[in-house]
Parts: sequence; C-alpha cells; structure tokens
Amino acid sequence: MSSTRACSTEEANVTQQIPVLEVEDLRTHFFTRGGVAKAVDGVSFTLNRGEILGLVGESGSGKSVTGMSIIGLIDPPGRIVGGSVRYRGEDLVTADEKRLRQLRGTRIAMIFQDPMMTLNPVLSVETQMVETVLAHERVSRRAARDRAREALARVGIPSPDERLSSYPHQFSGGMRQRVAIAIALLHQPEVIIADEPTTALDVTIQAQILFEVQKLCRETGTALVWVTHDLAIVSALADRIAVMYAGRIVETGTTEEVIDRARHPYTHGLLGSVPSRNKRGQPLAQIPGMTPSLLYLPEGCAFRSRCPRATDACLALPSLAGDGGHDWRCFHPHGAAA
Repeated sequence: MSSTRACSTEEANVTQQIPVLEVEDLRTHFFTRGGVAKAVDGVSFTLNRGEILGLVGESGSGKSVTGMSIIGLIDPPGRIVGGSVRYRGEDLVTADEKRLRQLRGTRIAMIFQDPMMTLNPVLSVETQMVETVLAHERVSRRAARDRAREALARVGIPSPDERLSSYPHQFSGGMRQRVAIAIALLHQPEVIIADEPTTALDVTIQAQILFEVQKLCRETGTALVWVTHDLAIVSALADRIAVMYAGRIVETGTTEEVIDRARHPYTHGLLGSVPSRNKRGQPLAQIPGMTPSLLYLPEGCAFRSRCPRATDACLALPSLAGDGGHDWRCFHPHGAAA
C-alpha cells in the first residue's frame, strides 16, 4: 500500500519536472518574391510550470513570429521549416489542425498586440466570452457568463455586468485590450504567449495587468512568454530573459544576470536606451544604424555592422555559449578577460 503511494508520488514529481514547453532549433522562414526571409532562425528555449520568460528585441527581431510559430498561426508565405515545439512532450509542429484547435485557447493561449485580432466587431462581449467557454467545456450558459464577468473584473474593467452587453466599438483601445486579455485567461491555460499586450494601456492599468498575470502564473502554474521591446517591463516581470536579434537569440539567462551582467553588445545597447538607467539630463544612449533586412542579413554576426566591438572574427557566426545557464552569442562579450 505504502509502496504504491510512493510510486504515485514519484510519478507525479516526474510529471511536474517535464518542461511544459520546449522550443528547439525553431526555424520559420517567409518565402517572398524578393527572397527568403529567415524571421526565426534556430531559436531554442524551455519553459517550466509557473515560469515567465521575457522575449525581448527591436521590431523585426523575430520575437512575434516566434510566438505565432509556437501556437501554429503561421500562414503562407511563411512556413516552419525546421525544429520542434513540444507541449508536454507533444510536438506541435507536426500536429494536425484539429489537434491545434483543441489546444488553442484552453491549454495554450495567445494575447495579441492588436485586440481586434481576438474580438469580433459584430458580436457583444458576452456572446464572444460565453461562446469561448462553451466551445471547450460542458457548463451551463449561466456558469459561462459568471466566469466571463469574473474575468472582466480581474483585468480591471468597471461594472463588468453592464460591460458584458457592450460591443467592441463601444470600448476604448485600452479597454478592448483588457477584454482580449480576459478572454485569454478564461480557461487558465498552461501556456500564454503575450505579444506586447500592454502597449496601448496607460501605466496604471499596465501595472494592474502585469500584477494579475504574474499572480496567475504563481498561483496556477501557468507558464508565460512575454514578448516585448521594453526591458523595463520584463525586468520586473520575468524569471528569465531571452534577447533576440535578426531571428536569433543572442543572449539568455536569469533576469538578474541579463540586466545586471549583460554580455552581448546588443543587450548593452538595449539597456542603455532605458531612461531609468541613464543619468538625469544626459541624452539616451542609442544603438547606431538600423536592424538589417531579414532578406539580406550580413555574413557572420548580424549585429556586426552596428557593434563597436566588432572585428574580423565577427565575419563568422558565433555560437550561443556561456556558463551556468547565462549564454551569449558573441566573440567579444562585455566582461570577457582581455
């Protein structure tokens, strides 16, 4: 009897140790008339229960395409050409559309930057939220409505009972985004991909949303990938940070390691552009140049033409390497011995 119980406990512990999401060598390319754009080119990371990963980079770095690839929303001319995305060991890249529909919204949810990618303009909020619940669970319509009302209250929408009968056009942009976030939280999914969802919100509501999302992850074990260009947000939210540039991860580690001991010159440039890290009255540091076109990436390190530390060695592509889980893709990292 006791041995059976011990085995069951051991099996449960093993299950909890399995990463909820494993992305390995993910490559998503867009085949255009101008050539092949390697939007995601060899991205790898793991995500455990309750863990928050901040995926950071400039526009065009590939972070949003990474999120869309995870949930299987890449359409032509884009295509996942290699790698794997495993949810609890199940490869989603090879899964059929029926299986992906079963997982989307219930086990894996996405919050888009544009709330109208989630909301239907001709249906009331109540209809959309209730039908979302009923599509995946056998509950009464009243129970579904109660859950919808609770979700709206959780994201700070006042008078949620009244607001349920409203239509998307009757909300401000920030309020629409909060509704979209509430829909993503309806089923308490195991993985949430959040693509800059607080960009349109004022700082007070933004702080409230961040608090609620962080609380959800801690209490329910939901894993979160927070896609953003704002290091200030992820420094207070994320457990780990992965910095992307030109389709590749160039530095990854715990939030403390990446923020306080950044090694890659690009990460240093991003940190230097954060107002709170600059002296009052001093101009913000800027990264020179522009992000290269994914159609015409330079040979070797893609950051080479903008990097003050670049040498001829950077004509080769550096691999992602480091120590103790803090890794960087650079031949001349900050803090390296002379």
